[in-house]
Amino acid sequence: MTAQYVTAQQETRPHAAAKPVRWAADVVATMREGARVRLDYSAQSLWRVDRMIEEIRREEAPYAACENVLRGFGAYAGEVIVRQSGAEWWATGGDHWIRTPDGRLWDPIEEARRCFGGHGSLRLLCRDATATG
Repeated sequence: MTAQYVTAQQETRPHAAAKPVRWAADVVATMREGARVRLDYSAQSLWRVDRMIEEIRREEAPYAACENVLRGFGAYAGEVIVRQSGAEWWATGGDHWIRTPDGRLWDPIEEARRCFGGHGSLRLLCRDATATG
């Protein structure tokens, strides 16, 4: 690794993590205060998040009405992966994703949107992203 690469990586990480870390913290606070649901950044808590997204979907809420909470749930799942595996947030062009130590890229925010569409699972994404081969 060159010194230039390390410097660029160190400068990118805090900036890339800032927004998703805040989105995750916001959804944790909102769920605790509004829904009386405690999210503790554990892999097990993603069962609850998947169920909450399913409830929102069943209520047929328009996507625009729940876009921010879905982004928050995705960021929360990303933070679970970061804490479980030592992954890092990366960002480009306004998109945020997770890079696990093995170099794989994951998009938990998009996975939350897929959950809302009935085709995803943040719990399973976390399981796959934190699995050691």
